[in-house]
Amino acid sequence: MNAFSLLFVCLLVAGLAARLLLMRRHVRHVQAHRDRVPDAFAASIPLASHQRAADYTAARAGLGMRDAIAGAAFVLVLTLGGGLQFIHDAWSAVFAPGGLAHGVALLASVGVLGWLVELPFVLARTFGIEKRFGFNRMTPALFAADTAREAALAALIGLPLLALLLWLTSSMGELWWFWVWAAWLGFNLLVMLIWPTFIAPLFNKFTPLADAALKARVEALLARCGFQSKGLFVMDGSRRSAHGNAYFTGFGASKRIVFFDTLLDKLNADEVEAVLAHELGHFRHRHIVKRLALLAPTSLALLALLGWLIEQPWFFSGLGMSASDTASALALFFLALPAFTFPLAPIFSHWSRVHEFEADAYAARQTRAADLVAALVKLYRDNASTLTPDPLYSRVFDSHPPAAVRVARLQAMQH
Repeated sequence: MNAFSLLFVCLLVAGLAARLLLMRRHVRHVQAHRDRVPDAFAASIPLASHQRAADYTAARAGLGMRDAIAGAAFVLVLTLGGGLQFIHDAWSAVFAPGGLAHGVALLASVGVLGWLVELPFVLARTFGIEKRFGFNRMTPALFAADTAREAALAALIGLPLLALLLWLTSSMGELWWFWVWAAWLGFNLLVMLIWPTFIAPLFNKFTPLADAALKARVEALLARCGFQSKGLFVMDGSRRSAHGNAYFTGFGASKRIVFFDTLLDKLNADEVEAVLAHELGHFRHRHIVKRLALLAPTSLALLALLGWLIEQPWFFSGLGMSASDTASALALFFLALPAFTFPLAPIFSHWSRVHEFEADAYAARQTRAADLVAALVKLYRDNASTLTPDPLYSRVFDSHPPAAVRVARLQAMQH
């Protein structure tokens, strides 16, 4: 081990310890408030629903802690444990080391192993926790079919993309990282463009919104907000889960609005309109554009950093590799990166919560704040979302504001 190894291990362990401590703190806080519904929700959420949400939160956090431990162990095994070097050597018996085929096989192997490590937790979450609390509607057959489709997409799209990225690193000289960045950015924009019409329908059925009265209200709201879409659709989310949601998908001219059928079953027309107005608030405040504007230079800087690290022998040796080819550098970089970026989590979580407040305020101007409050209360209740998160945990991890804070702000806008 060199100094870089020691730094990596310290950050990985510290990040894991912080995550576990915060999750334990979160569970204790939620359980301590389990037997009393907060005053702001006492008239709308029964005690039984509040206790169910507390138990659901604790169950998910317990599984999340085990998942975090397994993920950290996986990273250590692949890096300092010599796992990645073993995979490298194994494929060297089949393909020329450092070649395009060898690099694609190496990176694909890491991806498959990561999926296998995560699989038990996905199964436990889907067929254990989600089923126990009445949310799961996924059958084993549907899960297997989804997995097969995901694997086929990964092979058809992911393998050629890996080959392209590795070819760029070997063909574009010292500034290869810039061309990799341009290709990666272009790929992400392409996915946003084709996802609604080509990829999402492989997993769900999308039908035009049939409720004429609701459609007229939604179209009037869109006109007021200056939003143009390619259509209003209902997705059969109930095939897999009882959770409800609504979202925008697509990019540019391919934008469409999607409602989960479970959401339409739970909310009345006023509440649906308010939820949609919140989503339109994200559009009006250009939150997606702002996130892309941050992602683009950040990813460029990270790839430039990788372009420098790939020339440093201590980077490879410090992470358990004797080989120093491009594919190994890519694998090591993205395995180690979360340990170094974990301290940034509170910043990004805060930024996301600010966006949620802005979208709420926009919805309150376009519809009635009381309708959004009513919709949120129903969603908190039916999705078993805790009303009493630990404040510190929420600051670090939550992308949405705590329920009490969010509802209080909206109620203040009613006056």
